[in-house]
Amino acid sequence: MFTRAIVRPPGSNFADGLTTVNLGVPDYQKALEQHEQYCAALTQAGLTLTRLAADTRFPDATFMEDVAVATPRGAILTHPGAPTRAGEVETIRATLSQYYGPLSMIDAPGTLEGGDVCNAGDGHFLIGISRRTNEEGARQLSAWLARLGYTSQCVDFRDRRSILHLTTGMTALGHHRLAVVPELADHPALRDYELVRTVPGEAYAANCLRVNDVVLVAAGFPTFEAYLQRLGYHTVAVEMSEFQKMDGGLTCLSLRF
Repeated sequence: MFTRAIVRPPGSNFADGLTTVNLGVPDYQKALEQHEQYCAALTQAGLTLTRLAADTRFPDATFMEDVAVATPRGAILTHPGAPTRAGEVETIRATLSQYYGPLSMIDAPGTLEGGDVCNAGDGHFLIGISRRTNEEGARQLSAWLARLGYTSQCVDFRDRRSILHLTTGMTALGHHRLAVVPELADHPALRDYELVRTVPGEAYAANCLRVNDVVLVAAGFPTFEAYLQRLGYHTVAVEMSEFQKMDGGLTCLSLRF
């Protein structure tokens, strides 16, 4: 059960951030509107938001999930694999410390971004090995989770180049169920889960976000949303077009705990 989230709107230089896709330049005003819609959806799902100011020192700073991993028992600051994002970590330390006290941190040579971490439920975490998270970063996180009483498993998907972060292609829906793109569905680390696969043309929809009794879904993917509704989920569609242009999704726009 989530009760809080930390969010940060995109800055005026949002379009200068990192992206691996070629979907055009994001419209800044539209991005602000979509971010506000996203925040409203989190609030309606029962979360109290801590709203940080935009930070133009870091064009990708709106993607809050990547700089920390928060669990019910503790939080840890990450060490982003993208060098231009390294400075973002300290911008959240003071705020997150208000809720968790002194924070641990992933140390070099380990790299870890929160988008590669999925709380799969039942005290178990899936940790992606990716272009941004290396084996040492995953090892450090796994050891830290174990000290808190959690289990974890690595999901190495570096051979699946279309997927940037683990949660780009897979998110947890509860009930031992994962939303997943077909490219990840055959991964051995996922064999014990019920998989809700996206259909061709709707891969972006796999980055959905369950917040308590609601599943936020990216607008514009009706087949996936209808599938979730048939499974009994209450869905709320959120426009995400401008964040999609910058490799962003529903999970990465907030840090929830």
